[in-house]
Amino acid sequence: MRIRAAMATALASAGILLAGWQSGAHIADTGTTTTTTSLSSSATSGSSGTSGSSGSSGSSSGSSGGSSGSSGTSNGTTTAATYDGAAVQTRFGTVQVQVTIQGGKITEVTALQLTDAERKSAQISSRAAPVLRSEVLQAQTADVQTVGGATVTSDAYLTSLQAALDAANF
Repeated sequence: MRIRAAMATALASAGILLAGWQSGAHIADTGTTTTTTSLSSSATSGSSGTSGSSGSSGSSSGSSGGSSGSSGTSNGTTTAATYDGAAVQTRFGTVQVQVTIQGGKITEVTALQLTDAERKSAQISSRAAPVLRSEVLQAQTADVQTVGGATVTSDAYLTSLQAALDAANF
C-alpha cells in the first residue's frame, strides 16, 4: 500500500513539474525583446530606429523608424510627442502602433497597422485594439494582459507599443 501511495505521489509531482515546465517554456516562447535607442535631448525632435524580435507563434518584428513630433500650445504648457513603434510581423499580418506622450503620461495609442491577412484576423484585430488601447491608457504601461482569443495580435501590439515607449524613454 505504501508503494502505491509513493508511486501516486511521484506521478503527481512529475505531472506538476511537467505542467510548470511547459508553462515556463510557453512564457519563454512568447517573451519579447526590444532594443532601445536614445533620442536627442529634445523630446520634440529627432528620430530613432528600433528593432526587436518576438518568438510568439513564429512572429518576428522588423525594423521601423520611431519618430517623434510635437504640437505645442501657445500658453506654454507641455508639448505632446508622438512615437511610432516597431512594425511587428505575425503570421496574420503586420502590427504597428503609435503612442502620444504629454506631460509624462500616455495620452493616446493609435494602431497604424493591424493584422488583416484574413477576414477573421481583421475581425479579431478590430475587437482587440480598443480593449488594448483602453488597458494601456489606464495602466500607463505596455505591461497589460493580452486579449483572449487575440493572443498573437495582442503580443504584437504590446511589442510595438513597448518599442515606441522605449524610443520615448518612457
